[in-house]
Amino acid sequence: MSLTTTTPTRGAGRPSELPPNAGRAAAGIAIVLVAQLMIVLDATVVNVALPRIDADLDFGPASLSWVLNAYTLAFGGLLLLGGRLGDVFGRLRVFEIGLATFTIGSALGGLAQTPGQLVAARTLQGVGAALAAPSVLALLTTSAPDEAARNRALALFGAVSSGGASIGLILGGLLTDVGSWRWTLFINVPLGIAVLLLARRFVTETARRPGRFDLVGAASATVGAVSIVWALIGAPDHGWASAQTIGGIVLGVAALLLLARTETRHPHPMIQPHLVKNRRRVAALAVMALVIGANLSMFFLVVQYVQRVLGFGPLASGFAFLPFSLGIFGMSRITPWLIGRVGPQAMLMTGTAAMTVGYAWLSTAGADGSYWGSVFGPMLIAGLSTGLVFMPISVTVLGGVEPEHAGSASGLLQTTQQLGSAVGVAVIVSVYAAGAVPGQFVPGLQAAFLTSAGFTALALLVAGLALRTRKATVPEPARVEPVRADLTEAVEAA
Repeated sequence: MSLTTTTPTRGAGRPSELPPNAGRAAAGIAIVLVAQLMIVLDATVVNVALPRIDADLDFGPASLSWVLNAYTLAFGGLLLLGGRLGDVFGRLRVFEIGLATFTIGSALGGLAQTPGQLVAARTLQGVGAALAAPSVLALLTTSAPDEAARNRALALFGAVSSGGASIGLILGGLLTDVGSWRWTLFINVPLGIAVLLLARRFVTETARRPGRFDLVGAASATVGAVSIVWALIGAPDHGWASAQTIGGIVLGVAALLLLARTETRHPHPMIQPHLVKNRRRVAALAVMALVIGANLSMFFLVVQYVQRVLGFGPLASGFAFLPFSLGIFGMSRITPWLIGRVGPQAMLMTGTAAMTVGYAWLSTAGADGSYWGSVFGPMLIAGLSTGLVFMPISVTVLGGVEPEHAGSASGLLQTTQQLGSAVGVAVIVSVYAAGAVPGQFVPGLQAAFLTSAGFTALALLVAGLALRTRKATVPEPARVEPVRADLTEAVEAA
C-alpha cells in the first residue's frame, strides 16, 4: 500500500515525499487490518462447515444455529462496553486483551468434543472480538502518518469489514474440503499470535482517559444489546409474536431507556449523548444497519441456493462469492479519491440505488436459474455498491468526534452493524419462511430478496433526506472545502 500524500482537491499535483515513519505506519496498519479480518471472517467462516460440524458433534437441527449465533450474540452485545474500555484504559491494551481472548476461544473451539464446548468457545470468541473491534478504527487512523494514508486506511477497513464475510466462505470451504471443520477455527491461532507479537512494535498506544467508569451504563448497554440480538436471532424459530421474542425486545428496550437516562446524568458516560444527537451521524448509522441487513440475507440465502439448487460443494460455494469480494476491494481503491470530489451523500445514494437494483435482479433466481444468469451479476453489483458506501458511512459517523470518544463512536458503529445483521436476517428469514414449501428451497426466495431490496431502497431514502447539506452560496471553487473539512475532521477525530 502506497503511503504518498495527495491533496483531496481538484487538480491535485504529484504526491509529496513519504513521511519519515511511513514504513512503520504501513506495517501497523497492516497488522491491525489482519486482526479486523480475523474478527470479520469468524462471522461466516464456519457457515459452509455446518453440515460437517453437525455430523461430527451431533448437534441436531435446532441447536446447530448456535454455532453462528453464539458469536453474534456476544459480539453485538458487548461492543459498546469494549469501545468504552478502550477509551478509558488505552485502545492498544484493550485491543490486545480482546485479540488474546479471541485467539484462545478459537483454539478451544477447534478442540471442542461436544456441542456445549463449541458453543462456549464461540461465545468466548465473540467476547474477544467485542473488546478488540472498537479499537481497530482508532488504531488505524492514529497509525497513519498523514491524511492521505488515513483515507486509504479507512477505505481498506471498509473493504476488509465488508469483504471479509465472503472471504470467510471461501476459506471455510477450502479448509473443510481439504482438511477438517476444526481448521476453520485453528486458522486464527497462528494469525492471532503473530499480531500480538508485532502490535506493540508497530502500533502506538493511545492516551488513557482516566475517569469514573459508568457501571450502570455498561450494564444497561450490554443487557439491552444482548436481549435485542437474542430476541431477533430467535424470532424465525419462536415467531415474532412469541413470549421469547416480545419479552427479549421489551427487556432490551427497557435497558436502553435506562442507558439513555444514565448517559445524560453521568459525569463520564459510556456513550456521549451528543454522538446520537447529530442528525447526519444517526442517518449514517441507519444506512449502515439497512445495508448490512440486506447483505447478510444474501450470505444466508445465496449460499444455500448455490448448494441446494445449483449443486455446488462447500469450496465452490465459497468461490461463488468472489464477485462480491472483488467488487469491494476494487471499489476501495478509488473511494478515497471519490469522497473528496463528490462527497459522502452522493456516494451513499449511488451505492444504495445500485444495491436495490441488484437485489431486485437476485429475486428472479428460480429452480431453472444458473450461476452466471442469476447470481454473478447481482453479486458483483452488491460488492461494488458495498465498497462504495462503507467509507462515507465511517467518515460521517466519526466526523467531529473528540479523540477521547473515538472508541465509543467506533463501538457504536460496529454495534449498529451487528444489530443490523440480526434484524436483517430475522426479518428476511421470516419473510422467506412465510412463502416456503416443505422439501423445496425456491418458494419464498423472491419475497425474501425483494425485502432486501426494500431495505436498500429505505437506505437510499434516508441518505437522500437526512444526509443532505445546505446549499452553498459561495463560488464554485469554495464548495469543495466543506467536504474536505468533514473528511479531515473525521480522520483526525479517530
